[in-house]
Amino acid sequence: MSEWFHNLPIWWMTLVVFAATYGATAIIYWTILRLAVDERARAFKALSPGMLPPLGIIFGLLVGFVAVQVWNEFDHAKAAVVNEASALRSVVLLAANLSLEEEKELRSLVSRHVEKCVNEEWRAMSEQRATLILPPAPMVEALQRVLAYAPSNDGQRTAQREIVSALKDALDARRQRIVISQSSVNSVKWTGLLLQALITLIAIAMVHSDSRLACAIALALFSTGVALSLLLIASFNRPFTGEISVRPDILQQVMPDEAKPKNGL
Repeated sequence: MSEWFHNLPIWWMTLVVFAATYGATAIIYWTILRLAVDERARAFKALSPGMLPPLGIIFGLLVGFVAVQVWNEFDHAKAAVVNEASALRSVVLLAANLSLEEEKELRSLVSRHVEKCVNEEWRAMSEQRATLILPPAPMVEALQRVLAYAPSNDGQRTAQREIVSALKDALDARRQRIVISQSSVNSVKWTGLLLQALITLIAIAMVHSDSRLACAIALALFSTGVALSLLLIASFNRPFTGEISVRPDILQQVMPDEAKPKNGL
């Protein structure tokens, strides 16, 4: 789906999805009733109503198949951001065991990384143009500084190992969220889902073509279910895009109010 659609507020997205679904349903209703005359009317009526449940089940299975992918990726995106924030917070806390100068530098580098994530990477991920080509400079510098640091006691040696591990975890979590930001329901799945919905709606209209009221009610009920299913999938389709998306709030909590280094108190 296009960029403008995914960035719509949820109520506008709802309006677009339901309007498009009901519009397509109205066209099907009008077309089938216009065609249901003479021989075609008898042919439509001869269609067995027993074909409707299998068609509905197939549509339900397709919705479930696509929805599981979308919601799993959304959950993984949230988990990646939480893991990155947790690892960065560990770096900030453990840095208090190093020298004052080193602590200040690490806190500054973590703060720069968070700022870059919030101000640059999140927009790039929402537009699906974030890549792993260039590593985050503040994190690379922080890792190099910690590895080059010469600890003076056992506490600093332990802190150094833990900080290196936390930085690696943060980099890994960042890679995961960027990879996930590229994910979305591809055109093949959307096409299959929409075609199955279209086929089912046409079958419903044909089976009930002898009664305008029954046909309208049946189509309205099923099209409402179709619209709701499409809306739920579309609103979660891109984990970092749109009103319902993963936000960088928890990353911003890593450096609350730019608190002073503990060693400086």
